[in-house]
Amino acid sequence: MNESLSLRQSTLRPAKRVVVKIGSALLTRQTRAGYGIRAGFIREMVRQIVALRAQGRQVTLVSSGAVAAGCVEMGKRRRPTDVAELQALAAIGQRRLMSYYHQALRAHRLSAGQLLLSREDFDARERFLNIRNCVLKLHEMGAIPVLNENDAAAVDEIRFGDNDLLAAMMTNALGAQALVLLTVVDGVLDPRKQVIDRVEDPTQNVEGVTGARSAWGSGGMRSKLDAARLVAEAGEAAVIANGNTPNVLLRVLAGESVGTLVVPASKRLAARSRWIGLTARPSGFLTLDDGAAQAVLQGKKSLLASGVSAVTGRFERGEVLVLRDPRGRELARGLSNYSSTDLQRIAGLRSAQIASTLGRPAYKAVVHRDNLVIRSPDGDDAPPSRPGPRSG
Repeated sequence: MNESLSLRQSTLRPAKRVVVKIGSALLTRQTRAGYGIRAGFIREMVRQIVALRAQGRQVTLVSSGAVAAGCVEMGKRRRPTDVAELQALAAIGQRRLMSYYHQALRAHRLSAGQLLLSREDFDARERFLNIRNCVLKLHEMGAIPVLNENDAAAVDEIRFGDNDLLAAMMTNALGAQALVLLTVVDGVLDPRKQVIDRVEDPTQNVEGVTGARSAWGSGGMRSKLDAARLVAEAGEAAVIANGNTPNVLLRVLAGESVGTLVVPASKRLAARSRWIGLTARPSGFLTLDDGAAQAVLQGKKSLLASGVSAVTGRFERGEVLVLRDPRGRELARGLSNYSSTDLQRIAGLRSAQIASTLGRPAYKAVVHRDNLVIRSPDGDDAPPSRPGPRSG
């Protein structure tokens, strides 16, 4: 057995919680009359999910296709660009899409549990935990969770951008051991159009990645690789594969050489660290001097006010911040013990000076090491997949 196959089997076969994302291009087909929904494909995906469930696995489904389904029902030949039209088509299409999943699951005496989510649902810790608890309860009740972005209500400022990111965040929220991103190509392709069997380092870009975005989809191969990287950074496996491959889910989770494996980091992050470092969008930035950057990155110390040289953004106590070195490179993310207003006043001060400056008892650390997640061990720039700061 070669090393790559052994790695797949050791990481994917034991996975008990799995998130599967199905892209829009897989759910639509072209006919003489126009485009239609691939009901047979949905039934086949459900059959495989039921088979995985019989193996003792929990499968959470993230399904695109609401806009495409709306376009089919309303006779649209291509995805429109007008925001209001997209939202209206999503409202029409989501009902149609779920009816297909309902019928396919009912044939196996199972129910579908629908969740429509927005980017903001993952920023607030309480809402994030509520989503996680709801999905786990659906599994406990014997239902299959089917998640999608709430396209009818979303605007650009609060969108995931594509369901690849939603699937990655749900994987990390559930502590799932595997994410399977299904698309219409065989995996991540190199410039010769050959499938890259595995991506070793989840913090580095893969040169020459190809795989165009479909006419119906909002993502592309780059977004899939970025989403897979977020899961791999948390210490879990991700696979990008062709959804049209026979028995693709069963084969991927049996550890067969199907698609591209994004190799998980050696260390698994705890659930709280995943939310701080990989899920919640930061509300602001702290620029550290070289000494503080070294203490945080190498010494694994708490961040003190004396090491903060600049404060950017508006935020309240308890919100997630990005910690940067003097050259602007991301080092870590953490929960702030102070608001931006207070930090502007105490930045650069020694701990003994903070209470007298603020006129009240104060925290010694700006960000305590227990609430801090290292994001870039080598001081490299953050990958483009990482969520950006919230506006305002």
